[in-house]
Amino acid sequence: MSTMEERLLRAVDAIHCATVFEDCVDQLAILGRIMPASFEFRPDAQEIVRSEIDQLVDGQQQLENKFQSALETKAALNSKTKNSAKLRAASEGVNTIGGDLKNSTHVFGRSLRQNPLTTDNIQKIQDDRGFVEVVMTSTMAELAQNRSFETLVKAVRAAKQRKASLQMTIQKEEDGRKRVKQLQKQIQDVKVEKESELQQRNEMISHLKDQLQEMKAKSNMEGKYIKKCAEVAVAQTQKRCMLSEKELKDEAEKLTNKIDEENRANAEIESYLRAHVSDLTKKQEYWMEKFEKDKDAKQHELDVLKASKANDLARLQELTKLYKEYEQVVVEDRIEKEKVRRKEEQEGIELRACIKLQAWWRGVMVRKGFGAFAKKKKGKKGKGKKGKGKEEKEVKAKKSVTGVWYSTTAVWRYLCTVLT
Repeated sequence: MSTMEERLLRAVDAIHCATVFEDCVDQLAILGRIMPASFEFRPDAQEIVRSEIDQLVDGQQQLENKFQSALETKAALNSKTKNSAKLRAASEGVNTIGGDLKNSTHVFGRSLRQNPLTTDNIQKIQDDRGFVEVVMTSTMAELAQNRSFETLVKAVRAAKQRKASLQMTIQKEEDGRKRVKQLQKQIQDVKVEKESELQQRNEMISHLKDQLQEMKAKSNMEGKYIKKCAEVAVAQTQKRCMLSEKELKDEAEKLTNKIDEENRANAEIESYLRAHVSDLTKKQEYWMEKFEKDKDAKQHELDVLKASKANDLARLQELTKLYKEYEQVVVEDRIEKEKVRRKEEQEGIELRACIKLQAWWRGVMVRKGFGAFAKKKKGKKGKGKKGKGKEEKEVKAKKSVTGVWYSTTAVWRYLCTVLT
C-alpha cells in the first residue's frame, strides 16, 4: 500500500501526464498510418540502404579508433607510471570500449546479414510502435482514472526481462561457439585416431578377403552336399505326402458315412420335438387360462385392500386432527401455568426487595437521626449568630435528606432492574 500511495500523482500532474501521453499516442497513430510497408519499391531505396551502411561503418570505425587509442594509452601508462589507480582506470576503459566494440561488431554483422529492403524491418518497427502505442494508451487511461502508472512500470519490467533473456541467449550462443571450436579440435584428434584405426582395419579386411576365398571354396563343396541332401529330403517328403493323402481320403469316406447317420438321427429328433411342442402348446393354453383366473382373483383382493387402506387413512387423519387439538390445549395450559408461576416468583422477589429497602431506610433514619429518631432540641439560648448557625445546619440536613432520598430512589430502580 505504501508503494502504491507513493506512485499516486496529484490530480493536476496526472492530467498533465495524461495530456502528454495522449499527444504521443496521436503522433504514433499518425506515424503508423504514414509509414510505408516496405522500402523495396521506393526509388530512393538504395540510397537509404547506403546511408544506413555508412552510418554503421562510421560508428564501427570510431569504436575501433577509440579502442586503439585506449590500448596505446594503457601501454604508455604501463611504461611511464606505476600508479595502480591510473592503470586500473585505463584497464577498465579498455574493457568497456572492448565490450562496446564487440556488441557493435555483432550488430554490424547482423545488419549486414539482413536485407533492409524486405518487409521484416518495417514490420518490426510497426510492431514496436504498436506496442508503445498500446502501453501509452493503457497508461493514459490509468492516469485519468487512478492517477497511477502501474501499467507503464509493468511494461518496462517486461521489456527488461525480455532484454535480459536476449542477452542470456547471446551469451549462450558465444559459449556454444567456444564449445564448437573445442569439439572441432576434438573431431580433428578423433579423425587422426580414426585414420590410424582405418589403416589397421584395411589390413584386417585384406586378411579377411583371403579367408573369404577359402570359405567360398569350402562353401561350394558344402553346397553340393546340401543339394543332394535336399533332393533326398524332397523325395522322402513326397512319399510321406502320398501316404498322408491316402489316409485323408479314407477318413473323408468315414466322415461321409457319419454325416448320413447324423442326418437320419436329426430327422428322428425333429419328429420327436414336433410332437413335444404340440403337448407344450396345450399346457401353455391351460396355464394361460389359469393365470387369467388367478389374476382376476388377486385384483379383487387388491381392490378390497385399497378400500381398507382408504378407510384407515381417513381414520388416521381424524385422529391426527384430534391429537393436534388436544396438544394445542395442553400447550396453552402449560403457557398459562408458566405465566402464573413467573408472576408469583416476580411478586416474591419484589416483596423481598421491598423488605430489604425498608430495613435499609430504617437503618439510615436511625443513623442519620431523621423523623422519629431525631435528637431532642435543647433550650433556646444565644439567638443571633447561634440561631443563624442552626438554620444553616437545618438546610444542610435537608440537603442530606434529599440526597439520601435520591440515592434511595436510584437503589430502588437498580433493584427493580436487576430483579426483572
